Amino acid sequence: MKYTLLESQVRSLAESERLWLPLLSNVSTLIYDTVGDVNWAGFYIVDGERLVLGPFKGQVACVSIGRGRGVCGVAWATGRTQSVPDVHAFAGHIACDSASRSEVVVPLWRDGQVVGVLDVDSPVQGRFSEADVRGLEAVAGAVSEVVSWRPVGSGESEGGVGCCDTRSRRLLMAIAVA
Repeated sequence: MKYTLLESQVRSLAESERLWLPLLSNVSTLIYDTVGDVNWAGFYIVDGERLVLGPFKGQVACVSIGRGRGVCGVAWATGRTQSVPDVHAFAGHIACDSASRSEVVVPLWRDGQVVGVLDVDSPVQGRFSEADVRGLEAVAGAVSEVVSWRPVGSGESEGGVGCCDTRSRRLLMAIAVA
């Protein structure tokens, strides 16, 4: 199943670098390129009383979302995955990309607190099955387990030697083939 492979790829990527910015950037691209019928995949990160845009792949997105606003804000406020088969039927939906028709948002956790959300949109109404939702929850769970939220720019390494080592090259080749 593609989600088992995605979860494994998240863990493998974290062996090279656990720092949130590069890891979430690569995970966004993996989801976007692997899941199918997706027009946006990325992350929003908790910053005080708002979610701020993190790494993503897709059209330009909303930069800031309040707690409880839109699908992402509801997932953050409730701490529960939101699977929305028709975003136009979701009260308070925030339309960052007018082509989006369905959406799944999964909370990311650290020390019992929601620290961000994984957001995946599709231009196809009803695109996400229960298996897709469970798979994205597994991917988000893997991210939550391996990511380091330390500030970017501290100069401390959070992983291996980076994308130029042999293991990482093999991983990237496996991703390209998958």
